[in-house]
Amino acid sequence: MTDTIEAVFDTVAATAGDVRTVLSSRRSYEAAENPSGEQQLAADVYADEQLEDELLALAEVGSYASEERESVSTDTGAYHVACDPLDGSSNLKSNNSMGTIVGIYDEPLPAPGDALVAAGYVLYGPITTMVTAVDESVTEYLIEDGEREVLSEDVQLPDDPVVYGFGGRVPDWPTEFGAYVDDIEDERLKLRYGGAMVADVNQVVTYGGLFGYPMLADRPNGKLRLQFEGQPMAYIIETAGGASSDGTESLLDKTPDGLHSRTPVFVGNESLIAGLESKL
Repeated sequence: MTDTIEAVFDTVAATAGDVRTVLSSRRSYEAAENPSGEQQLAADVYADEQLEDELLALAEVGSYASEERESVSTDTGAYHVACDPLDGSSNLKSNNSMGTIVGIYDEPLPAPGDALVAAGYVLYGPITTMVTAVDESVTEYLIEDGEREVLSEDVQLPDDPVVYGFGGRVPDWPTEFGAYVDDIEDERLKLRYGGAMVADVNQVVTYGGLFGYPMLADRPNGKLRLQFEGQPMAYIIETAGGASSDGTESLLDKTPDGLHSRTPVFVGNESLIAGLESKL
């Protein structure tokens, strides 16, 4: 299993190098929408197609799914990969951070959170980095020329949280969640929200704190996809000593009711997640 997981992460890192190279020439919107009804950039389509081709070429990868495609692409193999190929791609127009999210499951997709065996993300920031969670350990890498170089091992969330960031429009937040945000601000945490989950969660990994995209008045199930975004990020944060929640339970205790099912997502320090759940 370890060899397969490392092969998946090596492939994602190599693809990240290709994707970063072509971002500047793929900023235009396509005619098509993804299954969630979001307009696709040419960069979304490119990243998705590259990941599908390269990951399914691995002998032990039996299927590939992403938020950019309606159904699962299948092959033969024991492991199943779910991706958000270019998280935060709307930031491309304004030249802000984006990323790639990957979850590796040992059950066919859609799969429950307890079927995750590893997860990771790539951050396209001033430098390109990758964070992976496998074998109960989180590691940060630098990616250069498609290769990984270890930067930090046994990464843990700092005990004293510093940052927070929440998605959605404030008028659409539930009253109870708005009250919790007031509590967070009373603790004098710093607001950090950039519109790309990878970048915002990486702030939490680096400084400690909380990221969330809550349930909304017009989206009671939230906006983020459980299989492609919520569960892989929850796996990373929980492996790093933090916690995740949909407001009532860990995201890793949930089973998606469909490939593209949505959920409220909260990840961060255990104390902040506990406070959130008590408020909601």
